Amino acid sequence: MGIGEAIAETLAKEGATVFLFSRSKDKLQTITTRLQDKYPGRNIYFKDGDIQDYKIVSATVDDAIKRMGGIDILINNAGLAVGAPNPFYELSPEQIDQMNGTNISGMMYATHAVLNKAFVPQNSGTILNISSITALIAPPFPGEVVYHADKAAVEGFSNALRNELCGKDIKVLVVRPGPVGNHFHQQRTGYDKDQYDEFFDGYT
Repeated sequence: MGIGEAIAETLAKEGATVFLFSRSKDKLQTITTRLQDKYPGRNIYFKDGDIQDYKIVSATVDDAIKRMGGIDILINNAGLAVGAPNPFYELSPEQIDQMNGTNISGMMYATHAVLNKAFVPQNSGTILNISSITALIAPPFPGEVVYHADKAAVEGFSNALRNELCGKDIKVLVVRPGPVGNHFHQQRTGYDKDQYDEFFDGYT
């Protein structure tokens, strides 16, 4: 189970109305069905789309507000790391753009849309940005340059945004998880088990 799914399950368990957004419609449908079966009566919605497209993100926020009546918490959990353990100079420009678009632009797009459509008008809300321990400490092995830089950007963005929102009842929080044994890290190593094991060994 990934971090996003675990967060969604915790929120559903506590009785929150949950709106999920990611690129994978099949995965969203599976998670939604599982949570609705496990926690009957919970309102859980989803919409698939590319977080790198601001128009799609903005329309999704409109849909979420319409369905839920408002938004109280935005959790920016979308994250992507590909190409590890290859060094930066071996990555393709497309891989670099894909990571930056998801990890930085996607987070900013979602935050911008929710602030304008929900939090600023209602003068309340909480933004929780999922960063990483790699935002503060560069990993001692290759394959982390772009992801490390992106998560450092999440930290800088969160700190500056928190200052801008002083005087409003809008909180900006950051969580820095360590490595989680799931699809995310399998993907970044190209599903190579030896590389996957080597990746985790770098943290121990």
